[in-house]
Amino acid sequence: MQPLKPTKMTISKPSNFLFTTILLLVLCNSLFSQKLEPKERLPEPDHTITSKITGHDYQLYMSFPRGYSTKDTISYPILYVLDGWRDFDFFNTEQRRLSGKIEDVIIIGISSGLDGLSFGLSRTLDYTTTVDTIFTRDGEKKFNLPKGTAKSGGASQFLEALKTEITPFVDKHYKTNSERGISGHSFAGLFTAYVFLNSDGFFTKFGINSPSLWWDEKKLLDQAILQFTENKTWNIPPTKVYISVGGKEGIDMVPQMIEFSLNLEEASYNNIDLKWHVFDDESHGSVIRPSLTQTLIELYGKD
Repeated sequence: MQPLKPTKMTISKPSNFLFTTILLLVLCNSLFSQKLEPKERLPEPDHTITSKITGHDYQLYMSFPRGYSTKDTISYPILYVLDGWRDFDFFNTEQRRLSGKIEDVIIIGISSGLDGLSFGLSRTLDYTTTVDTIFTRDGEKKFNLPKGTAKSGGASQFLEALKTEITPFVDKHYKTNSERGISGHSFAGLFTAYVFLNSDGFFTKFGINSPSLWWDEKKLLDQAILQFTENKTWNIPPTKVYISVGGKEGIDMVPQMIEFSLNLEEASYNNIDLKWHVFDDESHGSVIRPSLTQTLIELYGKD
């Protein structure tokens, strides 16, 4: 048999397109292959980030959807769950239990402090929206701490650290997309409400659970009501909001949460999907787990 003679090949425009497409896929796979694989799940932080803005170390606890892999080009939304040191084991378990019922999402527990005291002091500073020296001095006396140990009113700085230091780190190392959510309970719920009110589209899903809207004579609640009643439109991307409280949390928590929710509901913003709920038989402590479960269902539940 005579060997085939080489022939000159002319690449047509469709072939050029195909070649370019294949090249892009190769580059995408190469890019994602540089992302970090999920670690074996241990009750310890995956990462610690030192913020130049707040001066705090922040621990990140990562929980991934089933099937997450650096070997494909799939990207995922993120849900930041505040108080991650306390709540990671639960939301990691719930993500597995709800697999198939909720969208695939990377859940990132975030907090500062690896013991009860440092955790409490950091969240009081980072999650509160204004300075309340009466509250912090009372806390120092209660726990026999030196004067000036407890601080408050750092929410704006923590939000800036979250947006400009922590999120870029996560986006660099994991397969994320631009859809971001945030959820918190108690002081962390207050902070989540603050982020929602000052939203610029960076976050579009909010789990506002047992928010401490009593803080500093209800200043954030007053801001919210004024904003909801005076502004007939709100120029933010389509947003989902879930708000909850335990029915047994008392007069400092339940009425304020209902007032916040009703005023937001009455504003009837067409770009905000709002759900709110009172867990009748739950206290401030017992409501943490059911509220987080319902947050996942309401914000990421499949139709």
